[in-house]
Amino acid sequence: MKNQKTATFIFAGLLSLQFVQAQPALDTAPLTLEGDIASQLVAGVDRFLLRELADSVARREQHWQRDFASHAAYANSVEPNRRHLAHIIGLRDRRIQFEGLTLTSTTAGSALAGQTERITLRAVSWPAFGDVTATGLLLEPRGRDAVANIVALPDCNQLPEQLTGLAEGLPPKLQFARRLAESGCRVVVPLLINRAEKMSKLSNRESLYRSAFEMGRHLIGYEVQQSLAVVDWFTRRWAETPVGVVGWGEGGLIALYAAAADTRIDAACVSGYFDSRQDIWQEPIDRNVFGLLEQFGDAELASLIAPRPLIIDAAKGPEATIPGGRGAPARVVTQPMDSVRAEVARAKKLTAGLKPAAVIKLVDAAEPLGGQALGQFLDALQPGAALGQAGTANIADRRNSFSAAKRHAEQVHKLDRHTQWLLRESPFVRKQFYKPDTSSLAKFEASNEKYRRQFYDDVIGRFDHEVLPFNARSRRSHASEKWVGHEVVLDVFPDVIAYGILILPRDLKPGEQRPVVVCQHGLEGRPQDIIEGDHHAYHDFAAKLAERGFITFSPQNLYIFTDRFRTLQRKANPLKKSLFSVIIPQHQQIVDWLGTLPFVDKKRIAFYGLSYGGKTAMRVPPVVTDYCLSICSADFNEWVDKNASTRNPHSYVNSGEYEIFEWDLGSTFNYAEMAGLIAPRPFMVERGHHDGVASDETVGWEFAKVRNLYQGKLKLPGRCEIEWFDGPHTINGRGTYDFLHRHLDWPSR
Repeated sequence: MKNQKTATFIFAGLLSLQFVQAQPALDTAPLTLEGDIASQLVAGVDRFLLRELADSVARREQHWQRDFASHAAYANSVEPNRRHLAHIIGLRDRRIQFEGLTLTSTTAGSALAGQTERITLRAVSWPAFGDVTATGLLLEPRGRDAVANIVALPDCNQLPEQLTGLAEGLPPKLQFARRLAESGCRVVVPLLINRAEKMSKLSNRESLYRSAFEMGRHLIGYEVQQSLAVVDWFTRRWAETPVGVVGWGEGGLIALYAAAADTRIDAACVSGYFDSRQDIWQEPIDRNVFGLLEQFGDAELASLIAPRPLIIDAAKGPEATIPGGRGAPARVVTQPMDSVRAEVARAKKLTAGLKPAAVIKLVDAAEPLGGQALGQFLDALQPGAALGQAGTANIADRRNSFSAAKRHAEQVHKLDRHTQWLLRESPFVRKQFYKPDTSSLAKFEASNEKYRRQFYDDVIGRFDHEVLPFNARSRRSHASEKWVGHEVVLDVFPDVIAYGILILPRDLKPGEQRPVVVCQHGLEGRPQDIIEGDHHAYHDFAAKLAERGFITFSPQNLYIFTDRFRTLQRKANPLKKSLFSVIIPQHQQIVDWLGTLPFVDKKRIAFYGLSYGGKTAMRVPPVVTDYCLSICSADFNEWVDKNASTRNPHSYVNSGEYEIFEWDLGSTFNYAEMAGLIAPRPFMVERGHHDGVASDETVGWEFAKVRNLYQGKLKLPGRCEIEWFDGPHTINGRGTYDFLHRHLDWPSR
């Protein structure tokens, strides 16, 4: 018996050795990287994006065709850039025309807020867009015609009343709206949304930004629209009176964008804001504009204002540190004078060909919007107009029971209500947008290509760089009785690598080619998590599929290390890029490399991801068409609603995933449309009834559109499936495994 056991042991050892020897050799260099490769991957992408931010300045000029033949020719030549700016800040809703501002009064009190010998102050509101009414104060000189009409914009954390002397907070010499009115100007001071905490370190501004961003709108755009609605009124009512905008801090931002977007504004004054925007990713996220730095820094915005006068007041701006929490960490700082000077110099260089020269003046003053800056601004509007002395005392507010907090809450509600209306309309907008020809399969695939390009170029963001040679490096890292795992690193872009674990079944035969399943982990995950340890969500699905005979590859994705990866999205967005702008080239490099392996059938490479890996399943296969099928597990849902709704209990609007929002999906690609870009390749959804990602109802609603495309229109039964199972946010591994065996033509074991 002892000899029999020994012989059995020797035979098993020889058999195991045979399997090891049967393993095909990976024709790569040895992998010698030490330490946490996932951390090195994220750090490399960070360096890559910082370099892209720095290089964006030099690349902008390719988007401009300035004609300096005359002022009119110049304005006409930059009009495409002006329209593009309007698009990316969300100036899409038609403004409402009105004959006059509405006096805000009640039975409890008059609209008259205050009065001096020289000016009258009234509480007003006005229609802006949709059913949004803006609100603020109107200051008018008494007993004289206005020499100019001005929109004066406070910082977002200031009240209109503070700029006018109705409330404490500013000494009279800094009450620039009051000072302009006392100098003979008609002044409207709009209310801006503040950065006070809405809930658990999420500010009011960020909360409104999030859902608006998803709908192709922006809080910046909303506030610019409210200002331009006043400009509409000014120009209709007093066509010959010059119009100006002036602002400090966030008000300076709105003034800069408004003047760049609308040529009816005759002069602008920007205080405490103007600077290079290469570090915009460190600023409050409600300033995040998708694709801003592709064409615009503040110098380029100034060039859109030219040849109209622009006064840049390089005074102290608002300062704050935003620690993050539910919201994005950020900082608001006073711009260093050297940096402001450099950006002003760049603006002057961009407009140097204008004759007469553009008026771009820099004021170096300690206090914001003091006499020098305001004096130059007023003179630009009305040459010779004298800036009066600042008032000597605050003005008593005559309104009874006025509540600034209530007014602000009402304004937040109005803006959110507009975004929610856009959300409800968005299915109809997308239906008009995504209209591939389904009359035949060939026509569908041909017509789908333009949407695929638009998805990659305008939603994901495409880097134009050529990928590097693979420079594949590998080392054996895992083993079981049925398979062997190898860590693999590939080069993608300078400083950007792809990293993952390739699992090869031990029973691979010489000359055999097998299908591959690329298995993707979720948030804060690693390839090792889906191979070993029986993680409660993954259940080792990459290893389990290898045991069924599939080759598997488990990539390390970028969404790991919390703020480290979330700030990558912050750095990518101003470049008109996203995390997936890097993830897609990584996956393309992976499938291209897999296709070179002699034991891989490159026509049978599938994708299967859970949670954030499910998000990847919706975004990568539409572009990486080498994936022959895609399985989205524990993520598929009515994605636009999940990102924009302030009613849906599953919404991200109040969550900590501040990077999750994607520009303008509401008008373009929800999950049904993304699945349309995967079609006619097989597509499957794995959905647990108790998965907190979404409700069954919304999953079913969105999936029904996909099923209709595959089966109702394209007549492709069996290529589009959903498995509902009684479980949570997890790999179920039943229907999906059958789906893989069937469509990859690999016998089930």
